[in-house]
Amino acid sequence: MKREASLFAALFPILLLIALLTFNVLFFDDTLSGANQTALMLAASVAGLVAHRLGVRWAKIREKIVSTIGSAMPSILILLLIGSLAGTWMISGVVPVMIYYGLDIINPKLFLFTAVVVSAIVSVATGSSWSTIATIGVALLGIGKAIGLNEAVVAGAIISGAYFGDKMSPLSDTTNLAPAMAGTDLFTHIRYMFYTTVPSLIISLIIFLAIGFNSNFSFALENVGTVKTAIEGTFNTSPLLFLVPVFLLTIIILKVPPLPALLAGTLLGGIFAVIFQPEIIKDVAGITENYTKASYISVMQSMFGDVSLVTTDENVNELLSTSGMRGMLDTVWLILSAMVFGGVMESAGLLQRITRPIVKYAKSTGSLVASTAGTCLFFNVTASDQYIAIVVPGRMYRKTYEEKGLKPEVLSRTLEDSGTMTSVLIPWNTCGATQSRVLGVATTDYLPYAFFNLISPLMTILFAYLNIKIRRLGKKGEENKDIQTN
Repeated sequence: MKREASLFAALFPILLLIALLTFNVLFFDDTLSGANQTALMLAASVAGLVAHRLGVRWAKIREKIVSTIGSAMPSILILLLIGSLAGTWMISGVVPVMIYYGLDIINPKLFLFTAVVVSAIVSVATGSSWSTIATIGVALLGIGKAIGLNEAVVAGAIISGAYFGDKMSPLSDTTNLAPAMAGTDLFTHIRYMFYTTVPSLIISLIIFLAIGFNSNFSFALENVGTVKTAIEGTFNTSPLLFLVPVFLLTIIILKVPPLPALLAGTLLGGIFAVIFQPEIIKDVAGITENYTKASYISVMQSMFGDVSLVTTDENVNELLSTSGMRGMLDTVWLILSAMVFGGVMESAGLLQRITRPIVKYAKSTGSLVASTAGTCLFFNVTASDQYIAIVVPGRMYRKTYEEKGLKPEVLSRTLEDSGTMTSVLIPWNTCGATQSRVLGVATTDYLPYAFFNLISPLMTILFAYLNIKIRRLGKKGEENKDIQTN
């Protein structure tokens, strides 16, 4: 017979995981190449022992692990396709050309501001922060590094803009999921998020402007010239290459699902590589005579393996290296390990046991919203998946919000401001692990500069404590209004 865990028993696997992750940071230079994955598996084993002592059968634990991994499979497949897309877009010259022309039109002091705005626009149009970061984001990172900005700051700007769009776009899966869990409709949810989202974005933009205007770009012009010369000497920089990202963004806007859209973008990149970059094709394949054979080898190599293009500038060479699907395997391993841990914890009800006291002691509106935000962060850390961080707290708190007289959009906004926004700040979360690998910047490095993601949960908590635009359920027959007081 299944028993309920004590609070200490439920917390013990998490405390162990925190300890192991701390040791990994202290003793390993690269924690994502196996150390963090092993830590998650060891913590999952301990959670399994706790579950066994509580009377949970192995068949139930295994079933939950499999279902949890199954929920992450779309993310894993997208991650692999992003790796292949990065490869073909590199050898085709798509990313280098975006960097090449971007250096001409972007003012260095306004670059971070521009990176946020461009990423936000693309993400709103596509409804996907992942696609935005893997395409426009990679090019923006290259431009930022070329003009001398710290790559962690640039990554923070890209992620801030991309997650603004992901949060506010009606095409986004999380933007549809949050109101469904809370019990409101999509456009009421989006309109209500403007109250907290716009101030968060404005503050973020002001901070990035301040960083830009206080940065030294004295060597930027010389460096930009060197980068452009290196790219121009290696690639055919035809503007026609922009047709590839335009095509991908168009089909995503037309609601083609992410997997076929990314595959189409990958294959089109390969075709453009064969047409526009014959020298690159021959160089990657190491074959000069048989162009058909060289084309096949080069495109396949860029999709699954390492490609390092050599230019006249060593710094540019760093921008032109990709690892295809193979480069994503450590991240896939991390996601699978995190899903195993989350599945075992959920099979014994350990996560719900930890969060139940939080719900019990959340009395005021402010404390309830703060508790919801904290619970979303907790699930992003422990379950390692933003969907779980929206679905589980949404189920947990929905009735409580109704009992407190709060309209469902208050809950849905909190789920987005906290669950969606903090997912990319956790190194072993599917979002944090993916964006770190795609951009080549450690999650802990860009975290302090992902200002929009950091500010959003604090803003929603502040609005709740100050009772700003908190919508309450009116009495039957009365119009529901925003009210400013408890």
